[in-house]
Amino acid sequence: MIKKDYFWPLLGLAAVAFSVYVLLEQLKDISYEDVVLSLEAIALHGWLMAGLATVFAYVALAGYDRLALSHLRKKVSWTFISVASFTAYAIGHNLGASVFSGAVVRYRAYRSQGLTAGEVGILVAFCSFTFALGSILLGGIALMIEPSLPAHFHKAIPEWVAFLLGAGMLFLVALYLWGSLTDRGCINLWTLKLEYPRFSLVCRQLVVAPLELLAAAAIIYYALPEQSNPGYFMVLGIFLASFSAALLSHAPGGLGVLEVMFLLALPDVNPADVIAALLVFRLFYLLIPFAISLIIVVWFEQDQLLKKFRSSKS
Repeated sequence: MIKKDYFWPLLGLAAVAFSVYVLLEQLKDISYEDVVLSLEAIALHGWLMAGLATVFAYVALAGYDRLALSHLRKKVSWTFISVASFTAYAIGHNLGASVFSGAVVRYRAYRSQGLTAGEVGILVAFCSFTFALGSILLGGIALMIEPSLPAHFHKAIPEWVAFLLGAGMLFLVALYLWGSLTDRGCINLWTLKLEYPRFSLVCRQLVVAPLELLAAAAIIYYALPEQSNPGYFMVLGIFLASFSAALLSHAPGGLGVLEVMFLLALPDVNPADVIAALLVFRLFYLLIPFAISLIIVVWFEQDQLLKKFRSSKS
């Protein structure tokens, strides 16, 4: 039997191997020169807007942690929240199994602010749920506006099915909102007890949750060429599906998963342009934040070590 400690890494490696295989099949007709030309063709405005969208996305991610701390009724400075959230997401997105890898960063950070291990666990779960809530809300809206979206992945799916699916997703969000509004307190699912956040907090969730996803999708949207751009809501819908699949695969950085799904969903767009847009996304949303986060982790651990040394001396 495979030990639990090895399950997620092995799952991530398997997902990477399969994604890379499919991706290589998709890329066999694309040359390196084509991708370079597509990168060079991105206008300065596209680069600037993609960079701005990245900043906005990470600001919104900090809002996830802030809402979770508000739910726990814990006061932590906005600066600390922003740095801790940025570091946790930057490392989690790149290493894969983001719920677990990001949780380690949050544990080290928020324990230094007086939170218990249980409270950090609730914070991590709350942030994950906020992401899921935003994905369901935006996914429902995208399917209602672009019911042809699922047909990009499988042509047999009719638009009315996509429309009903979108309506069902929005209905789930409405149920969550209604449960908080009527102050039901909690939902008992066998042995699992789910407590509703305060109604004011739920309203803020429904605002903050979609913002990060909207901004992240905008990075790809602005990096795609204007003449063959399928439109923002189409890009958003594909991004929600591919990013969710990447997270579920636990592949580090969603390696190969994003590329395969975008290439499959956008057959009418030059594949080199798609790859170039996703390279911009990986650079701005994954690689640069990851490099900065490693510096922050080294600084934080050094600071914690110095504090322990000083306390032992006094």
